[in-house]
Amino acid sequence: MKTIIMAGGRGTRIAGLNPEVPKPMMLIEGMPILEHQLSVLRRQGFTDVVLAIGYLGQKIQDYFGDGRKISPVTGEPFGLSIQYIEEQEPLGTAGSLYFLKHQITEDFLLLNGDIIFDIDIGRFLEYHKKEGGVATIFTHPNGHPYDSGLICTDSKQRVTGWLNKEEPRIWYKNRVNAGLHILSADILKRPVFQELHKVDLDRDVLKPLVEEGGLVAYDSPEYVKDMGTPERFSEVSRDIQAGRVTAKNLCKKQKAVFLDRDGTLNKHVGFLRDIEELELMEGTAEAVKLINRSGFLAVVVTNQPVVARGEVTVGELELIHQKLETLLGAEGAYLDAIYYCPHHPDKGYKGEVPELKVECSCRKPNPGMLLQAARDYNIELSESWMVGDSENDVIAGKKAGCKTLRLTNAEGKKGDVDTLLEAVRVIL
Repeated sequence: MKTIIMAGGRGTRIAGLNPEVPKPMMLIEGMPILEHQLSVLRRQGFTDVVLAIGYLGQKIQDYFGDGRKISPVTGEPFGLSIQYIEEQEPLGTAGSLYFLKHQITEDFLLLNGDIIFDIDIGRFLEYHKKEGGVATIFTHPNGHPYDSGLICTDSKQRVTGWLNKEEPRIWYKNRVNAGLHILSADILKRPVFQELHKVDLDRDVLKPLVEEGGLVAYDSPEYVKDMGTPERFSEVSRDIQAGRVTAKNLCKKQKAVFLDRDGTLNKHVGFLRDIEELELMEGTAEAVKLINRSGFLAVVVTNQPVVARGEVTVGELELIHQKLETLLGAEGAYLDAIYYCPHHPDKGYKGEVPELKVECSCRKPNPGMLLQAARDYNIELSESWMVGDSENDVIAGKKAGCKTLRLTNAEGKKGDVDTLLEAVRVIL
């Protein structure tokens, strides 16, 4: 499988850090960004690489050669087969794919050349093949969704909308395109690639697939960050030093802090049916940010019997969760996943949904949501925590094999700690 890396960018926002090299060759922890990327690819057996170069591209060719040279950083061979496409004039983020339209005959991996990442590429590829989209984009939450383009999906992860950062939004799911893509070779047969010109990958290639139902999102909490600003550049450097980049690869066991919702993240109002009633508890965003920075996953597991009782629709519940994510994102915090149980075993409610009035394995105190998250994200439950304000949270956590902390609840029943922020400080 070929990997194509768009490595022709100038990096105008961070050019001041080193204007003498193209953006993908800027050093981070003593190694070019591009070498970090190629190391991840080689480790997982993706050694057939095409580099699309432009601005100061000769510096990239001199450094990597045909991929068989010795790395001046590691002293080891790069272990790759590298082909170059050199843009004589800027062709945007996808125009250089024109040169490969007769060469590529199968799915290929397309990467932005200015990101640091470490993901399980095999898992990404397997998902792409299973879902059968024309293109699959890697999405994840981030700490600045308010200035990012946002991806909207349906229940099957087909992309239904793509909000530019300039577009108005009220409540939104914190999911952004991370700059990693798997594309079908057929996409190169489309009219946009039949002549050489400037092409924007998002606007001209991916967004037109939305109406066709051909664009799929692969959502993952793995590490992907761009070098767009000096601040993010410094943040990534710290993450590499701390080992957080490689640790987030889903081929490795993860640790999670499982969080109840009502009375833990947001103020307890009984059964929350009205989105206007959702309000974060004091210190919630700070606590979740600490989890984000620690390397633990932040995963919500919440009973929502209001769905089975017919008091809130699935769409209304998802909007409530979008408000939760928006409020957290405004303060630089994010949730890696939200799991909810819509079931309720007791009957007799006006407007109830009969198919949801069942005994289930996901309703706490049963551990089903935690076990599902562990399967989805390779979580080591014995190294994870369940935090909530009820005995059912504690029981569910213990049944799953997690450590547990109970918060003092809305009725004043004393828990192990009083607030989520205290709980997170105990855990970390």
